Amino acid sequence: MSTKRFCFSCDLKDDSKLIAEYKEYHAVGKAWPEITKSIKDAGIVNMEIYLVGNRMFMIMEVDETFDPIKKDEMDANNLKVQEWENLMWKYQQELPWAKNGEKWMALEKIFQL
Repeated sequence: MSTKRFCFSCDLKDDSKLIAEYKEYHAVGKAWPEITKSIKDAGIVNMEIYLVGNRMFMIMEVDETFDPIKKDEMDANNLKVQEWENLMWKYQQELPWAKNGEKWMALEKIFQL
């Protein structure tokens, strides 16, 4: 099985209390099971989020079944995912160059060794 990698970035609100709460929601075993199921059901085989200051970086590895448009549709029709996303907006904020309401923005790969 071959995988493909996608990388994204999003900012958290620059508030140490909110950042700590956000990290707690994402601690091992703390993400809602419906969320991790929706991620796996979309063909995402691995997902990691890294944080520096209030900027986050997400690395997603997907299998051949992954389709970003289908994932968006699945999420839009999943009430628990919508609840999670609305809750996460308490902590997240758009990158300075994002369009209104745009969260995770795709990163452009500019170097590989």
